[in-house]
Amino acid sequence: MKNSIKNIALVAFVALFTFSFTTIEKDKKEIKTESSKVVWKGYKVTGSHEGTIDIQFGALDFDGDRLIGGNITIDMTTLVSTDLEGEYKGKLEGHLKSDDFFGVETHNISTLEFTDVKASGKNSYDVTGKLTIKGKTNSVKFTISIYGNKATANLKVDRTKYDVKYGSASFFDGLKDKAIYDEFDLVADLEF
Repeated sequence: MKNSIKNIALVAFVALFTFSFTTIEKDKKEIKTESSKVVWKGYKVTGSHEGTIDIQFGALDFDGDRLIGGNITIDMTTLVSTDLEGEYKGKLEGHLKSDDFFGVETHNISTLEFTDVKASGKNSYDVTGKLTIKGKTNSVKFTISIYGNKATANLKVDRTKYDVKYGSASFFDGLKDKAIYDEFDLVADLEF
């Protein structure tokens, strides 16, 4: 009996000692901004608009092949529409950059920091993160898939949580067909 108690104590001590000094081999992989792309799509009662926005810098953190974290900084001044041309394109881009929407002159970057990453399949992960737009930070959940040195992430963002309320039926009555839906989509195709 004494030997089995000693053995259990020894095993517990060795396990505790091993776990105490085991560190995660964190490998930070920089996002290649020139070959990565973020597409936005906003919806209104009468249709939708879409465009792109550039990544200023970012990185994904790995432990071996397993994603464990990441962060991305977006250059809000690069927000463009890809579904319009000419005068209407310029008007939409100007309005989106104005204080009615993203206030780009004052808030020229937005950030996403991964706070929790859980594997949900062979190459996919469920991520919880902190998204900051217009100086307001909120928790977001999204999925990301990793294939070699590429990743795809899909986020649905409620703009009203970031004080982007223009045209929102949640805040303004009588908008009818001029209403803009509160949620917009972001799809990021990343290379690292």
